[in-house]
Amino acid sequence: MARKMAVKPTKHEEYREVTYSSERWKQLKTLRCRAVWVMEALDAFHLLSITHGSIARGDVKVGSDVDVFIPEVQNSFLVETALEKAKVPINTRFIVQATPSYAMKAHIEIDEATTVSFPLMEMRRVEREFYRFGGEVNLNQLKTDLRVAGVDKRLMLIEPTEKGHVESSVIGKEESTAKTLGVAAETVLDRVHALMRRDTVGRTGVFVKKELAVDETFELALKKVSDLNPAVRRRMKK
Repeated sequence: MARKMAVKPTKHEEYREVTYSSERWKQLKTLRCRAVWVMEALDAFHLLSITHGSIARGDVKVGSDVDVFIPEVQNSFLVETALEKAKVPINTRFIVQATPSYAMKAHIEIDEATTVSFPLMEMRRVEREFYRFGGEVNLNQLKTDLRVAGVDKRLMLIEPTEKGHVESSVIGKEESTAKTLGVAAETVLDRVHALMRRDTVGRTGVFVKKELAVDETFELALKKVSDLNPAVRRRMKK
């Protein structure tokens, strides 16, 4: 899989209107149809999910992914069964923990551009609101073609319009951005800090990333990692 070029935050005040081409609208529709396919498979097993990022906002581009997320801790067997019953392929499975303070998550790669993930431990408020910060929609909202506001990796607030979107920098406007998105100001400040730091020092990798064996469950993989890693055990207790 080709490595994507990092997108840097926009550090100056900026506002502009963007009109989408017919190709961009077509790509958005294609990606959303793929998300619906995966989310309907989960919904059939009463697993409520969201998709987030550019697919929720509408500002997709070449290389945009379909990221489906189940916000609540789930039994991994149920999730995998739901996908298998709908003939959604499961290619690779990982457990991932971004930092010691973040919840461990299960990641299922459907293909290079499509993933399903869910937490293996309870998330903090700022972790859950990360998805709303970037823009999130549920299955019903996807089916009604709803697009929502959210912040991209340049730290630009994307607000959908009939012809495309308007965008403006969130730097220096963190509190008003939080109100627009319906999240805590702490969440916006946390994401601004993280993305600005990434711009300064570069990507620092993730705290834990482990691929599962064919016969290994996510729960068993989590137990193995926690047995060896005190930081993971501490996060589980929280």
